[in-house]
Amino acid sequence: MTTTSAAAGNEEHAPLISPRFLYGLTAVVVGFAALTAAISLAGRWYGENLALAGHTTSTETNDIFIGQDHLRLPSNVIRFEQQRITGVAERADLYLTWPSLQGYTDETRARFNDINHPESLIFLDISQSTMSRDMSGRIEPIYQHLFTGKPLPGPAGLVRHAMKDNSGYGQEVFFTAERAGNTPYAVRCTLPATPAASTSADCQRDIHAGRDLVVLYRFSSQLLPQWQAIDNAVATFLSDRLVPPN
Repeated sequence: MTTTSAAAGNEEHAPLISPRFLYGLTAVVVGFAALTAAISLAGRWYGENLALAGHTTSTETNDIFIGQDHLRLPSNVIRFEQQRITGVAERADLYLTWPSLQGYTDETRARFNDINHPESLIFLDISQSTMSRDMSGRIEPIYQHLFTGKPLPGPAGLVRHAMKDNSGYGQEVFFTAERAGNTPYAVRCTLPATPAASTSADCQRDIHAGRDLVVLYRFSSQLLPQWQAIDNAVATFLSDRLVPPN
């Protein structure tokens, strides 16, 4: 057989797809499969974290020290991830369902994500006190000098006070109420034009807690008729989570 004939015979018996090509094709298929799996896992991780949007269902305990006070709080009531640690802190920002005062859970998820029902949540900002008087204590020395016009009746026994134009409080109004055996109640609100325009920060009030804490809590104006229940519940919630000094 001539050289030319032998070469032709070898070409006739050569495989249509070479082993090198098969190896390369297999590597490409495996690579695509790995990439697909990675994308799937990344998508699942992103989707879960997007759904949580910074929330956590963890009830792990955090011992937070603010000034002279020691708070013991579960992670799911703390709004911001960077604050969910044990140690010294300048502040703690909390959010709670109303009226149950629960943190974020699978069962309460919808309430934390529903902006159409701001009356479902109450927000607490806890920090070291910088003033000797809380909002109730500031009525007589400060706020009453800024009230103007005739007081008007408000919901659930509250009295509504308009503020002077030069008071610095803009369009805010104050609500006050006398309380037997306690300091008068006071809360400041920016009232929405309609109930549908209400937010979870329409009204705010600050109180003292522990040895040296000030707690600013905010809620929807739709909850004003429940002002007494809210004030008592917030005070009890804080008292239950303050660790007594040794």
